[in-house]
Amino acid sequence: MHAHLDRRDLLRITAAGATAWAMGGATFASEAEPRPMETVRVGLVGIGNRGTWLLKILLGLEGVQIKAVCDIVEDRVAKGQDMVTAAGQAKPAGYSQGETDFKRLCETEDLDLVVNAVRPWKWHAPICVAAMTAGKHTATEVPAAETVEECWQLVDTAEKTGRHCVILENCCYFRNVMLVHHMLRKGLFGELRHCEAGYQHYYQKVGSGAPRSADPLVQTGNSYPTHAIGPVAQWMDINRGNRFDYLVSMSADGTRGNPGADINTSLIRTVNGQTITLYYDTKLPRPYDLIYRVQGTQGIYSATLDQIYFEGRSPKSETWEPMDEYYKQYEHPLWKSWGQKALSQGGHGGADWLTLYRLIQALRIGAAPDIDVYDAAAWSCITELSEKSVAKRSSPMDFPDFTRGRWKTTPPIGILGA
Repeated sequence: MHAHLDRRDLLRITAAGATAWAMGGATFASEAEPRPMETVRVGLVGIGNRGTWLLKILLGLEGVQIKAVCDIVEDRVAKGQDMVTAAGQAKPAGYSQGETDFKRLCETEDLDLVVNAVRPWKWHAPICVAAMTAGKHTATEVPAAETVEECWQLVDTAEKTGRHCVILENCCYFRNVMLVHHMLRKGLFGELRHCEAGYQHYYQKVGSGAPRSADPLVQTGNSYPTHAIGPVAQWMDINRGNRFDYLVSMSADGTRGNPGADINTSLIRTVNGQTITLYYDTKLPRPYDLIYRVQGTQGIYSATLDQIYFEGRSPKSETWEPMDEYYKQYEHPLWKSWGQKALSQGGHGGADWLTLYRLIQALRIGAAPDIDVYDAAAWSCITELSEKSVAKRSSPMDFPDFTRGRWKTTPPIGILGA
């Protein structure tokens, strides 16, 4: 049974979360009434570098109890158990009997949430499906799935079970990303017409092994799209009054002994007539850059420059201006209240902490998380669609409507006080 909060505790917790996004995510027709829970009981699958970091953050959040840890390497399970007991919690159950032992964790443990930080990514969707089928909410590192079929599996299972399936896209919580979202809601950019984003990170240079690729069969498409597309999708209200319509994609041939393509470029058009340029670039020498260019009828922002221009507002005509005053005036409410705390925790400029804080907060007050299964599917399916478009001489590929038409009536993510 869940530990229910009395009215005073519920109001206290709700007030603590009211400085961030207005909770307005989609819900499922089959979902039971939201049930606030004082403690979120968590099982963590994957205790590698990323999983260890997520475990550290979870152990520092109020209202979280780690009940189980799972990894194919026994020493990692033991390390996770030691971290939990060192934090003053009871020793969690350990699961390490092969690649599919996550199923036993999901079926055996009395949990509220299964968090998934496994590599290779082929296990992301199966772990999420196993968790939801066993009655648990689930949250996965990116991408949530490798194929369109897996995306549909996530959506179908979430709708059937009424469980949340959240993609842990930390880029949506970057300070500049949330600032831009706030400014868009205030109307400063006018009508949003175009965005540009890309995962551009030279992996050989930083010593991270092979470039991030979801599957050895994915050689020419965009195999890591969610860091780039997540913020853009939220800015454009994708699945909430808007949706991705179709995609075209092409790739530069691979060189220097690298298999497949060096750089993939995809163009996406939304049903509301906006366009997106999306890049995937991990094999050639370059500085790290997610781009994040936002262009509306009244102004433009460049995250690469970290500068902005508004017609009639910027001091000099057609000249970039710094962001300092805009941060002072339009800082996102979440960052106003929790920015210092997030920054003190580290992890992608505090975004890792904010991602998990917001998820746990939503579950504790019985609200829909900021990012839902439809987002997970729409963002992750770009991998297969881009691969198919490249193979067919950049032919257009239609996006599935994972919401089955519900995007037309689902309200945008709100910003309290906007």
